[in-house]
Amino acid sequence: MDSATRPDRHVLQGLVMGAADAVPGVSGGTMALIMGIYEDLLTAISSGFHMILAFVRGDLKLAAEHFRSINWLFILPLLAGIGVAIGIASLFVPELLDRYPVESRALFLGLVGASIAIPWNRIPNPGYVAVTTAVIFAIPAFFLSGLPSGSIESPALWMAFAGAAVAICAMILPGVSGSFLLLVLGLYEPTLEAVRDLDLAYVGVFALGAVVGLGSFATLLRRLLTTSHDRTMAALVGLMVGSLRALWPWQDGDRSLLAPDDTALTVLALVVVGFVIVSVIQRSGSRSRHPAARS
Repeated sequence: MDSATRPDRHVLQGLVMGAADAVPGVSGGTMALIMGIYEDLLTAISSGFHMILAFVRGDLKLAAEHFRSINWLFILPLLAGIGVAIGIASLFVPELLDRYPVESRALFLGLVGASIAIPWNRIPNPGYVAVTTAVIFAIPAFFLSGLPSGSIESPALWMAFAGAAVAICAMILPGVSGSFLLLVLGLYEPTLEAVRDLDLAYVGVFALGAVVGLGSFATLLRRLLTTSHDRTMAALVGLMVGSLRALWPWQDGDRSLLAPDDTALTVLALVVVGFVIVSVIQRSGSRSRHPAARS
């Protein structure tokens, strides 16, 4: 079996994406882009969403066509890895962020910062339009990532549905963190608690909102990459650059940026570690796309 279609590889890719999605400020979409599966992911999600829509409308023939177009050997192992990683991360990530906030953000800063070159390098001839587009999208991302977070006690199910539909869109946008949006909406801790406590009603409604939001947005994003690839990639770069604000290691409780302190050397080392991790993941993704490159 070709390495590019090996289920075990896609499980590992899903684990990486799921772990990223569970961390506020880091995006699973960024990891998908690094590993070279971003366009394949959007295609599979879009086809799956249209399959569901066709089935709901009663058009079984069209639903079957969409079903056959989905690369199940790719998407099922990937989803399995994502689910397992999010489940495991829900057990320790909040405590890790609470006990080591500066160190955690430093590592994530290195991960995301190193990833910015990937979409930018996919623009054949970046010029004034690409730079302008990146700046336009970086500005709102910068301010959005500085919004204070909170937590809602016992959120209503409709809030879980709406929050999932919004946050899941961010999860497939490189540089935009779905977990961070859940934090801003006050749904991050309640959602992790629901997963830990096996609250099936909350988790089910959240999953339904995620399916609706993910399918709709993936279809739109796939179309944009087809019709306006370079500008879309430039927009993704802008989102990633702006989102780095959320990962500045030194912040207070209201997300105001602070000056470096005596942890600067540790922070710098962890940023370097993040860069190295991205380099390894990107190299692995390149080999999976070009098996002939390996000897």
